[in-house]
Amino acid sequence: MHSNLFTNLLTLVPVLGNLALGYKVQTPPLDTDWTYSVGTDPWPEYPRPQLQRSDWQSLNGIWKWKQGAYRGEVVPADDSFQQDILVPSCIESALSGVMQQNQTYSWYSTEFDVPHGFAQKGRRVLLNFEAVDHEATVYVNGDMVGTHRGGYWHFNFDITKYLTPHGTNTLHVFVFDPTDHEGYMNPVGKQARNPSHIFYTPCTGIWQSVWLESVPETYINQLDIIADMSGQVNVTVGTAYASSDQVTVSVIDSKGKEVASAKGVANQPFDFVVDSPSLWSPDSPTLYNITVKLGQDTVNSYTGFRTFSIGEIDGVKRPLINGEFIFQFGTLDQGFWPDGIYTPPNREAMVYDLQVLKDLGLNMLRKHIKVENALFYRACDELGLLLIQDMPSMPLRTPDAEEQADWERQLDILIQQHKNYPSIYTWVIYNEGWGQITDYYPEFNLTDRVKALDPTRFVDATTGWHDHGAGDWHDNHHYANPQCGTPFSSIESTPYDHQRIAIQGEFGGIGHNVSEEHLWKVEAAVSSINQTYEIDLDLDAYNYRGHLLLSELRDQIEKYACSAAVWTQTTDVEGEVNGFLTYDRRILRLDKKQWQADIQALYDAAAARGGKASKKRMVL
Repeated sequence: MHSNLFTNLLTLVPVLGNLALGYKVQTPPLDTDWTYSVGTDPWPEYPRPQLQRSDWQSLNGIWKWKQGAYRGEVVPADDSFQQDILVPSCIESALSGVMQQNQTYSWYSTEFDVPHGFAQKGRRVLLNFEAVDHEATVYVNGDMVGTHRGGYWHFNFDITKYLTPHGTNTLHVFVFDPTDHEGYMNPVGKQARNPSHIFYTPCTGIWQSVWLESVPETYINQLDIIADMSGQVNVTVGTAYASSDQVTVSVIDSKGKEVASAKGVANQPFDFVVDSPSLWSPDSPTLYNITVKLGQDTVNSYTGFRTFSIGEIDGVKRPLINGEFIFQFGTLDQGFWPDGIYTPPNREAMVYDLQVLKDLGLNMLRKHIKVENALFYRACDELGLLLIQDMPSMPLRTPDAEEQADWERQLDILIQQHKNYPSIYTWVIYNEGWGQITDYYPEFNLTDRVKALDPTRFVDATTGWHDHGAGDWHDNHHYANPQCGTPFSSIESTPYDHQRIAIQGEFGGIGHNVSEEHLWKVEAAVSSINQTYEIDLDLDAYNYRGHLLLSELRDQIEKYACSAAVWTQTTDVEGEVNGFLTYDRRILRLDKKQWQADIQALYDAAAARGGKASKKRMVL
């Protein structure tokens, strides 16, 4: 049963009682082609494709919103709410209908009916949140059901005992979000209350999907799958409560044929083999569907068979994918939107960015100090885009012991909630020293910690600086020219360490100003455009410089130890004008044929150094 609460808006208005205040998209400083087509039923897709059930109901849509006053205040009266808000969205965004800045305290309210059968005897009702920035306290029918802290992680509460199963229920969420306010130290990435150049408009509140789910008394709440290039599969089926019940796992190919089945015990790892699986890689992103049964519970998931390892080819440390070296080239992908800030307008818009990169011939992207919704990772899995996943960084100052401990707690959550996506191949711990402790070197223990949670991927302990030798990658940042695995470096980077893999974690960054029509029309942003690393006055110059920099990178692949590189960046963001795409996604700056050829030349250069020849892209 898939019951979407907002499928028939007209018939549900009396149930929701939420439309009286009048939702309206605000006018952002810059819009996109999707801004005014989002509607009031946003993100209707099943939110969590790696743990999918049939009995669910979206709670996305129009809620009520008001400013809060302090943590711990009582649930406000229903008639005190000030306006409507679109969930999910950032309060600061035009799509929210609120578009207000620096809301430290906020209240949300909505009403819902429980679908028939969801709360019958032997069933539980889960209230799921995909992400709320930063701290959420949740109330059902006036009773507090729980609090969650951390703006990037999904969480849920069993709300069965709080429900009115045959009538209307009220849901209130109190949000506390200081962002980078003085005195607070939380993972925030690029969010800033006072945006300036490389720091952007923040996101507050319920910015990913909210939904109900009906599950049996004993149900699956975690599914860990490791599927390697030999066909070996390791599975752990976790349950919400202690259980040693039998589980059955089936692996199904793209034609619907079951290619393997195995039985095990809940909460204990077990192994089985799939004979001669088709492997997942950027050139052939083959996925297999998974069905898992535990008692009365059935979930659907998927996996890809691939192995990431480190090898040595002609004396150079290389990252191997299924035993072969493929040069990895991608963009720094920030995931900001002029109309939605952290929340893309819809799935189509989100996938558009990825498809542009894939069509250019890129095989990787670095998700930069932000975490996306699950459908983003599914899209990368389907398209064959390798992912370097950053841990969202803290503000620039050094954390105290309590703040560091909480950040490390959230680093664990990043790994645990994302380690099943085939496309993720590297975890980044620290970005350019932001929030990094330097009077001792925690990145060594943190690398070990990440490896213990996930031994199947690479770890980039410090992308940029301060690098003391931890992790699998030696990561150089340098604008505009690359310095990838070379015997030369700059003041911010250490000389290449031959014991690790060489990656150019950021470079390029060449900018090209555009007409006001395509700019983030905020004075502070426009005035910071001149801080761009390099400004090219026209697209001929921009493409000429791009060609030279990629040619220089190709030279470093041919002569030195360069194995991967990240170009800054996918799109413009506010005062940054160095994207392949403008911030509104309406202009692609690149000479497509030129860039496709130059990117293919990188793969060819790596193939000549013992790598695998990458499939050539059609030049359009």
